[in-house]
Amino acid sequence: MGSKARACHHYADRGPTVYGAAQLSAEIAAVFRREYGRAVAVVTRFLGDLSLAEEAVQEAFAAALARWPQTGIPPSPAGWIITTARNKALDRLRKEASRPERQHAAQLLNEVERVEEHEVHDDRLRLIFTCCHPALAPEAQVALTLRLLGGLSTEEIARAFLVPPATLAQRISRAKAKIRDAGVPYRVPEGHELPARLRTVLAVVYLIFNEGYSTSSGDALMRTDLCDEAIRLGRLLTELVPAESEVFGLLALMLLIDARRDARTRVVGSIQT
Repeated sequence: MGSKARACHHYADRGPTVYGAAQLSAEIAAVFRREYGRAVAVVTRFLGDLSLAEEAVQEAFAAALARWPQTGIPPSPAGWIITTARNKALDRLRKEASRPERQHAAQLLNEVERVEEHEVHDDRLRLIFTCCHPALAPEAQVALTLRLLGGLSTEEIARAFLVPPATLAQRISRAKAKIRDAGVPYRVPEGHELPARLRTVLAVVYLIFNEGYSTSSGDALMRTDLCDEAIRLGRLLTELVPAESEVFGLLALMLLIDARRDARTRVVGSIQT
C-alpha cells in the first residue's frame, strides 16, 4: 500500500472522524477496484465454483466496510480480503458437509495458509480463459470477464453494451450458471485449444485497458489500475503463446497508448487535446 493507505491505518486508532469517513470510504473503494478480480480468481481456484467464490469475496468486502472504519485498513488489504473470503466460503461449505464435492473443496481451503503469486499460469489469466469458454455466447464472455476481472459494476457494463442493467445482470448470471452446470474447467487451455479462445481473450484484455484509459463512469478520467492490469495480462499472454503475433501487437498497442498517460490530462484534470 502507498503512503496514503498507511496514513489511513495510522489514524484508525483515533477513529474515522479524525481520518475522515469520506477518505476512508474512498480508500476501501480503491481496494475493491484494485483487488476484486484477483480475490475472485484466487478463491475460485480453491473452490472450483465461480458463483460461490464471488459471493464469498462480496461478503468479505461487506465485512471490510463494517470493520475497517474501526480498525483501519490492514497493511495487506488484498490478503485480508482473500483470507476473509476463504474463511467465509469454508464456513458455508462446512454447513453443506454432506455433499462430497463440498467436503473436498473445504479440505482444499483448509490446507491453504497463504496466497502465492504464479508466473504464467496466473489465477487471473485462468479466470479470463474460463470466462471466455466457447460454450458461452461472445457477449456473455465479455460481460462476465469485465465484471470479474475488471471489477466493473453491472451498471457500467450495461452502459457499454447499451442494454438495461437488469438484462445485463441476467446475462452474467446465466453465464456463471452455464460454467457451473457444464463443468467448465478453471484452467488455461492446452495448446490445441488456444486458437478458439485467444481472439476473445485479446478483445477482453483490450476492453479492460480501454475502460481504464477512458472510464465510462465516475469522477476520474482514467483508472490506471485497469490499464496496468490489462498490460500485465498482455505480458502473460506473450509468455503463454509466444508464436502469436496478435498477442504482441495488442501488448505493443497498449504500451504505446499508455506511454502518454501522464501527458493526457492537464493539471486541472481535464483531457489534454
